[in-house]
Amino acid sequence: MALTLYVDTARWRAHHKHVQEQFPGLVPVCKGNGYGFGHERLAEEATRLGSDVLAVGTTYEAARIKDFFGGDLLVLTPYRRGEEPVPLPDRVVRSVSSIDGVYGLVGARVVIEVMSSMKRHGISEQDLPQLHAAIENVRLEGFAIHLPLDRTDGSDAVEEVIGWMDRLRAARLPLHTMFVSHLKADELARLQQQFPQTRFRARIGTRLWLGDHEATEYRGAVLDVTRVAKGERFGYRQQKAASDGFLVVVAGGTSHGVGLEAPKALHGVMPRAKGVARAGLATVNRNLSPFVWSGKQRWFAEPPHMQVSILFVPSDASEPQVGDELVAHLRHTTTQFDRILDR
Repeated sequence: MALTLYVDTARWRAHHKHVQEQFPGLVPVCKGNGYGFGHERLAEEATRLGSDVLAVGTTYEAARIKDFFGGDLLVLTPYRRGEEPVPLPDRVVRSVSSIDGVYGLVGARVVIEVMSSMKRHGISEQDLPQLHAAIENVRLEGFAIHLPLDRTDGSDAVEEVIGWMDRLRAARLPLHTMFVSHLKADELARLQQQFPQTRFRARIGTRLWLGDHEATEYRGAVLDVTRVAKGERFGYRQQKAASDGFLVVVAGGTSHGVGLEAPKALHGVMPRAKGVARAGLATVNRNLSPFVWSGKQRWFAEPPHMQVSILFVPSDASEPQVGDELVAHLRHTTTQFDRILDR
């Protein structure tokens, strides 16, 4: 009895190949919880794709994944002096986003990130004159630019990359490799055509692993079903049942990420209105669960427990049975499954 991630493996891998064809030389990204699949599984899939580099989030992730992936590992979090040293093999490449960081990585393989309109990490145009001396004592693997997902000002992602290519070229810095993020396939092709001497490598995680929504599905197994009458008390807080129905205990609780949400950007009137409605219902202990039964998302009977959730299914719906599995609409990047099954 478990929260299970089912994978339509043939369909999932067909999507990987499609993305790989669109982005030649792509660098798969495996960070966080491995996009819901886990580090080991994604390392295997990257190997299957023939990838020579796998991008990870942190040095700690690199230390865990190094035994599952034989190629280079690119750490995306920029190096900072004073960080805890983590023993890593020479095939690990560090990202760096400051001149001081470059000086702190003598002898290391590095990718230097430039400051994009994300305004997160990166060296500035004013730093470029200092880079010549700084890169003399490192093994430069290329530059990187991390681009925003949305461009509400109507600006062009390709033009932003071209701007940086021109600045780096004017500073007489090597342009053999540029790592990019969040470009469309046609945008990448435009860049490659304009700069044929540079190898553009797209770092892709979400689009690669989660781009085909129909290829994966979470399901929680029903562990117990108890009939309750209207007004009958139940649960940790001894709430009253609002009507006749069933208390359904299903695998999947807070330790799996059920009931936990990361903040997300909302666009448009309708999504905002739904958000306000959800917040209002939560103030009266009405929270919609991610579990679906008889074609409807069902309400939590009470806040999810650590490893299970208790749902309320009204008596006008069919009664779930122990062993049934309920589809769960869960966010891959915040979910920990009990098991993964390939179909």
